[in-house]
Formats: sequence, C-alpha cells, structure tokens
Amino acid sequence: MIVLDTTILVYAVGTEHPLKAPCRSLLELARDGVVRAGTTIEVVQEFTQVRARRRSRAEAAARGREYGRGLSPLMQPDEGDLFEGLNLFEVSRDLGAFDAVLAAATLRRGWALASADRSFAQVAGLVHLDPASPTFLDQVRAAR
Repeated sequence: MIVLDTTILVYAVGTEHPLKAPCRSLLELARDGVVRAGTTIEVVQEFTQVRARRRSRAEAAARGREYGRGLSPLMQPDEGDLFEGLNLFEVSRDLGAFDAVLAAATLRRGWALASADRSFAQVAGLVHLDPASPTFLDQVRAAR
C-alpha cells in the first residue's frame, strides 16, 4: 500500500509543474488497480484547504470528495500513531507535527509514503517515494 501525502494530490491537479506528470501517473496507476494507494481524511482536508486558495471553495470541495471516494478506504491514524508521530516530531527538525503523524501511521503499518516533501526521507525505516526521482514510477510499481 502507498499512502499519499497532500503534495501528491496538489501537484496532480495543479498548474504546469515538473512534478505534475509523475503525481498524476501515480493516481492513474491507483485508479487502474495497478497499485494500491490511499490516504487519510486529514490529507484530503489539507488538500481542500490548499486548493481553495486558487480555486472556488465549491471546486476545492468537489475535488476533495473525488479524492475521498477514489482513495477509500481512508487510513485512520490511531492513538499509537499520534504518540509515535509526536516522538518523530520531537527529534526531526524538518518534519512538522502533521507530517510526523502521517509518517508514523505509514511506518507502523509497513507501507510506503509518496510525497514531494523530502523531509520524509529523514524518517528511519520509512519507504519514501519522491516524485522528483527519475525512478519514481518504477519505485511506485515495486512498492505495490
């Protein structure tokens, strides 16, 4: 399973950017059942907030609903994820609290995390799939 961070969702539907194509390709692979991908309610919420900065609230909410449906069932971090995430936050200078909990939840389940945020690469044991990598889609297919 590949957990998608907000950056993947934002780049996939954003304006032209070098990361748009790999992020969109990952979502297409998930849609087509080639890879299993999901996310959390919190990631969809964050995506919707970011999207509403440049689009209407109605359009942002509609995209958020599409992601929520398309990436279901959504992962539900638990108390253990929260506490492990806070431990990661405490020792990782570049990892925010939200990202630390997402990383902990992913790591505790033995899954991979796709994100353009390179701070995830600092998390020991976490398989971080970076869409800026020239081998990103090969890594995605291998992570299934």
